[in-house]
Amino acid sequence: MNIMDFNVKKLAADAGTFLSRAVQFTEEKLGQAEKTELDAHLENLLSKAECTKIWTEKIMKQTEVLLQPNPNARIEEFVYEKLDRKAPSRINNPELLGQYMIDAGTEFGPGTAYGNALIKCGETQKRIGTADRELIQTSALNFLTPLRNFIEGDYKTIAKERKLLQNKRLDLDAAKTRLKKAKAAETRNSQLNSARLEGDNIMSEQELRITQSEFDRQAEITRLLLEGISSTHAHHLRCLNDFVEAQMTYYAQCYQYMLDLQKQLGSFPSNYLSNNNQTSVTPVPSVLPNAIGSSAMASTSGLVITSPSNLSDLKECSGSRKARVLYDYDAANSTELSLLADEVITVFSVVGMDSDWLMGERGNQKGKVPITYLELLN
Repeated sequence: MNIMDFNVKKLAADAGTFLSRAVQFTEEKLGQAEKTELDAHLENLLSKAECTKIWTEKIMKQTEVLLQPNPNARIEEFVYEKLDRKAPSRINNPELLGQYMIDAGTEFGPGTAYGNALIKCGETQKRIGTADRELIQTSALNFLTPLRNFIEGDYKTIAKERKLLQNKRLDLDAAKTRLKKAKAAETRNSQLNSARLEGDNIMSEQELRITQSEFDRQAEITRLLLEGISSTHAHHLRCLNDFVEAQMTYYAQCYQYMLDLQKQLGSFPSNYLSNNNQTSVTPVPSVLPNAIGSSAMASTSGLVITSPSNLSDLKECSGSRKARVLYDYDAANSTELSLLADEVITVFSVVGMDSDWLMGERGNQKGKVPITYLELLN
């Protein structure tokens, strides 16, 4: 027998098997053939695996949207991943906003209140952008990658074995149908003592034993694979904890950055609030997440926030108050007083002076100082 004859016979056998399965499947759908049902335990495992696959895909895709809202950027990263190449680094939105703020502040002048505030805000936005980049990298490694590995690896293996089990089940039921028909034919022709029909009956019984054995073996293989879904859930739970920890770190960093920025800007100065017709200050949360730590709590202890009412009281009274300088200020002319960050000076109100300014005094030096650069102390 040459190779060509063997390939033709194998092709014919495969075609016959495929046709037999198609006929059996069609007859089952039409209710003309019996179907071997899987045991309840195996059916539950199959249902659990399918449910796990569906929700894992949804969670994975929505996490990708959360971490990278730009669909074009996601497509680009997907293409580079499939090409096994590293995607080019791109500036993210907080970093871009921060750079714009810094450039604007530099253009307006770092010595001006608005210019200095823009630079401070820009630097904070860039720090948030860096933290955002770290969140994406950590989440992709510790959360998205394990989920994707399950979808593209473990579940593909399960789906392959499940399909093979379905084929073995169709082969088994087709063999049962043929044996049933052979016995019926044998009964009808028993008076003829047909040796041919008896031989067909024996062959059908042998075929049934073989297909039953193959089906049972494939059912066991599939069952063992499906029982691993519980281990998959346990692994994904650990990955979920890693994702939550990464988010907790990110939000704690962002909170601390904004808390420091708020301190630098004087915590909503009165002139900003009056320009925006605001009458209240958003309170700082009294309880911070554990991720911020005691150091972050300690950094705000003893801090006296300059409120609109404090500044108004100072304007209306004739007395003086101590104030801490929030950041450096270069005097624009001889009527103003230059300031150094963190120094403490004496300030008081002068009748007729612009509402954005107070008189400042340091030793023998005296001059106008901008309110936005000060923090009144008790």
